[in-house]
Amino acid sequence: MARIPGITVDQMREVDRLMVEEYGVTLLQMMENAGRGLAELTRRRLGGSAADRRIVVLAGKGNNGGGGLAAARHLHNWGALLQVVLASPREEMTAVASHQLDALDAAGVMIWGYGLDSGAEMVVRWDEAAVILDALLGYGLAGDPRGAYADLIRVANASRGPVISLDVPSGLDGTDGTIYSPTVDATATLTLALPKTGLIEGRPVVGDLYLADIGVPPALYSRMGLAVDSIFANDTIVPLGRYPV
Repeated sequence: MARIPGITVDQMREVDRLMVEEYGVTLLQMMENAGRGLAELTRRRLGGSAADRRIVVLAGKGNNGGGGLAAARHLHNWGALLQVVLASPREEMTAVASHQLDALDAAGVMIWGYGLDSGAEMVVRWDEAAVILDALLGYGLAGDPRGAYADLIRVANASRGPVISLDVPSGLDGTDGTIYSPTVDATATLTLALPKTGLIEGRPVVGDLYLADIGVPPALYSRMGLAVDSIFANDTIVPLGRYPV
């Protein structure tokens, strides 16, 4: 396996900053790459096809949620039966996440506006879901999830089907691996760019670990003093198995 170092939350913030300010890659582009990767991993975990499979997407208000919404759009295009539940009111969503939400609206995907209070608890077919996608909270979490976020994490954990988390399971500290209450108990996690260091200490809730390409150039890692080989030379999604190796 190629050399794959871990990265802290502060280092990942610097990667995001450099991507936008120095390398001309926008948050929307990175979000789209993340969403496409999540959709593709979901399709693979479903045996190669998402057609007519019921998928529930839990999306937060930030960039992680936007990645989940992008994944929902791709899966909808591939024939999946999508139900999307937002953890925050639409007016609180970031601009890039709102952009993804507008695209989903235009495609006619079923969206519940604000957590379980929107009626999702009664209408979303949780027990019929082939998979639940967790795109609630990203690497920046510090402290216990609250409100609708906590409610949706508990519902995901109580569901019968598998749960795939984007970047880190919602509720897990991306740097030190603290498992806050509640935290998604993921079946699989698709982390982005490089594995967050918290995924090692938080291994009990990570499930099968995968790494997705969001377009970070090797020169950026070198600039940060990180030695990174050509991780994605053969595929844009790499299974990490018993990481670290």
